[in-house]
Amino acid sequence: MENDASRRVVIVGAGAAGMMAAYVAVQRGLHVILLEKMDQPGRKLRITGKGRCNLTNTAPLKDFLTHVGSDARFMRNSASVFFNRELMDLFESLGVPLVVERGDRVYPKSGKSLDIFLGIITALEAMPNVEIRKNTRVASLIVEDGVAKGVRCADGALMQADSIIVATGGMSYPLTGSTGDGYRMAELCGHTVSPRYPALVRLDCDLKIPQELVGFVLKNVCLTLTDGDGRKLSEHFGEMTFTPTGIGGPIVLSASRVATGPLHRGEKVVAHLDLKPAIDAATLDKRLINDLNSNGTRVFNDALRLWLPAELIPTALQSLHIEYYKRLNQINGDERKRLLAFLKDFSFRLTGTGGFEEAIVTQGGVSLKEVNPKTMESRLVKNLFLVGEVLDLDADTGGYNLQLAFTTGNAAGRYC
Repeated sequence: MENDASRRVVIVGAGAAGMMAAYVAVQRGLHVILLEKMDQPGRKLRITGKGRCNLTNTAPLKDFLTHVGSDARFMRNSASVFFNRELMDLFESLGVPLVVERGDRVYPKSGKSLDIFLGIITALEAMPNVEIRKNTRVASLIVEDGVAKGVRCADGALMQADSIIVATGGMSYPLTGSTGDGYRMAELCGHTVSPRYPALVRLDCDLKIPQELVGFVLKNVCLTLTDGDGRKLSEHFGEMTFTPTGIGGPIVLSASRVATGPLHRGEKVVAHLDLKPAIDAATLDKRLINDLNSNGTRVFNDALRLWLPAELIPTALQSLHIEYYKRLNQINGDERKRLLAFLKDFSFRLTGTGGFEEAIVTQGGVSLKEVNPKTMESRLVKNLFLVGEVLDLDADTGGYNLQLAFTTGNAAGRYC
């Protein structure tokens, strides 16, 4: 292990990736200056996972990478060195007990994100050769002849560095300090930065959502998204909810990763909701015929409770165009087929997404082709490292995104 305290590393951004990079670099004996533009480091980390902090996921690397967007192969090298087991061992060694919950999701045993933050920041504060400077915003990077030399702060101060790690986060939850600074710095250095969109976010639609449906949770349903040509974009099974302007919940957040780009580009995306995924259409149709025959004198409005929760009935009536007080023994074959279609393929067009203020992550960023996947060093600027959400790298919910941040931060800390 190195022990060169004369080598100065400046890390821009004290979030998950930045703090991990600092922790590893200081252990190598390097002198680290960790710059945070907010009044406290780790603000986003402290609220992640609704305050519980889904630290990582115990899935094997091969399975883990199927949840990563863009070019998941980029992560193979760095994750072979520092992955979920190493991350869990590290935090437990820092005095933060962990627990594995449903879906292989890892949380602090206390259920508090604050404990994850305190674990790593307390360790950093106790280390020699590390300075944590708050309320220090970096305006630009200093690059000479293709080599990173330092940073220029917003107050005009210049800070020399032997290596620079940009760990400024994305654009989601901007009140925590994630306002896209790193993208601008990277572009000024010649990097290609793809368009950025809010991801893991609610989806808006052209449905009129009745008040009684807002907040209602549908469990064990299947949500499929298709493009304008009917091609399947994604399919997720699980739980979702309705919002005043559309849909949200776990499967919607996951589905949003493939929808957000097309929607923000004005492309057509259609949601297909299977309310009865456990039963095929032919079997369900036979059941409908039996229900209609067995309850012939009941009126349609009332009888919908046979197949739907009460909260969804007004939306069904609006969509089906069947007379409210028609008796079931008067429902014709065409009307039955419309009911079957609603239960198996309730479709509506998506119109947009929630904004960065509520998105969990940012989709898009610095091109992975311009970054060394082993070290996170820029291929364009020597001694410049890019980590975390600054990269064009995002993943599903479930602890995947934080692991990406910690893994890329660890790699930069090793090689800076």
